[in-house]
Amino acid sequence: MSFFIGGILFLVLGYFLYGKVVERVLGPDDRPTPAVANPDGVDILPLPAWKNMLIQLLNIAGVGPVIGVILGIKFGKVALLIIPVGCVFMGAVHDFAAGMMSLRKNGANLPKIVREMLGARYAAVFSWIMVVLLLLVVAVFINVPANLIDKTVFPGTSFFWPAVAAIFVYYIAATLFPVDKIIGRVYPIFGALLIVGSLAISVALLVAGFKTPEILNDCAGFAGFQAQNPLFPCLFVTIACGIISGFHATQSPIVARTMTSERQAKATFFGMMVAEGVIAMIWAAAALAIYNIAPDNLTQPGPVVLGNITRHFLGPWMGGVTVFAIVILAITSGDTALRSSRLSLGEMFAVDQVAIPKRVLTCLPLIVIVALLLWWSNESAKSFNNLWNYFAWGNQMLSATTLMAGTVWLLRQGRTAGAFVTLIPGFFMTSVVATFILWTPGTGGQPWGLVPGGLPLWAAATLGVAAAAALTAFAWRRGRSAAPSNG
Repeated sequence: MSFFIGGILFLVLGYFLYGKVVERVLGPDDRPTPAVANPDGVDILPLPAWKNMLIQLLNIAGVGPVIGVILGIKFGKVALLIIPVGCVFMGAVHDFAAGMMSLRKNGANLPKIVREMLGARYAAVFSWIMVVLLLLVVAVFINVPANLIDKTVFPGTSFFWPAVAAIFVYYIAATLFPVDKIIGRVYPIFGALLIVGSLAISVALLVAGFKTPEILNDCAGFAGFQAQNPLFPCLFVTIACGIISGFHATQSPIVARTMTSERQAKATFFGMMVAEGVIAMIWAAAALAIYNIAPDNLTQPGPVVLGNITRHFLGPWMGGVTVFAIVILAITSGDTALRSSRLSLGEMFAVDQVAIPKRVLTCLPLIVIVALLLWWSNESAKSFNNLWNYFAWGNQMLSATTLMAGTVWLLRQGRTAGAFVTLIPGFFMTSVVATFILWTPGTGGQPWGLVPGGLPLWAAATLGVAAAAALTAFAWRRGRSAAPSNG
């Protein structure tokens, strides 16, 4: 229980203390935001600060801080320490830097920012990787909520494909309509459900934990999982969204385009990532408890464990409301992932996104690709695992790149000391993802990594650190060689 409560307190203090340090480094001021200076009525327009915060939270808090931590807590309750520390010093910094760079570049999406900061050659490869990753996100975040609806909301029915169709149609509509017409209107409702569900499970967990403290101890059944999955690098890929996630850097520009003041940036970007860390802590502790209470859950897939958690702690009615809130988490990340894909392609090919016909034409190939991914990923459980695993480590490639781009941006403004707030986590995450893709052989034939059979962990880690050092030196040279900039 002390790990859980201490982690929550660390997140809260981290927002007020380290968040203030990062705010001084990134330097939000009173210059006009894109929504004030260059509104277009579709993607760039003013929204209230409270609504932007809810949109950002729902954009970034997909199934990672729930389904991801249900698996990730098998690393042991040490995860309850790493989640808050990583969230404050890496994930929240990452999101804040991504949002600030977009604010200063008229709401630019990540490919454009990376091109300016890390160069055209780097961006040429990175931009396509990012678009592919976003489409994987869309497919994953259609599959997962559809499975949750099928298995936990309407168990015993064949509701999967109708749920897939309904979610996909919503995604397309939310992508094409102006941001204030659908996303800006439904997200406050979705946000309220998320808050109610998270509060309900946290209260029930605290009551159960104080009555039976041993349910929050490590479970003996974790040993087999830990033997196959070393803490470094696997934890930081498994619990992506609760610690740091490159996907967030693709979502921050959506909100950067609707903010009316840079002064809102700390609460909107740093603060909402901290809120996601709290959500991750709640579900990690709940999963730890259910594994101790009912060890047979260790062999069950994430959605089934989620349903068992909610039914055990909240009962069938409130548990159903909470599962619905988790379904919303996934849906409200998938819709903006498709929107971000449209905006990124529009920037890459200089296609204006104000006119409806151009928006539709930009979306058509994306819709076709997502439909094919949905068909392929549901051919078998193995296909879906492949989809999820490529998303998992590809996501962290984005986080490392975003942090290095932020380092170049800060160095170009003459903030040499301040650049270390992004450089250090950027170095660490580059080491993580390089080590992971060189080491992991996958399980059951799943192609997690890039080296057939995988390298020994020591060799992969050595090469991973070398890759991180090379990218760090590259970013440092680019930042120091350019003329100082004010933004």
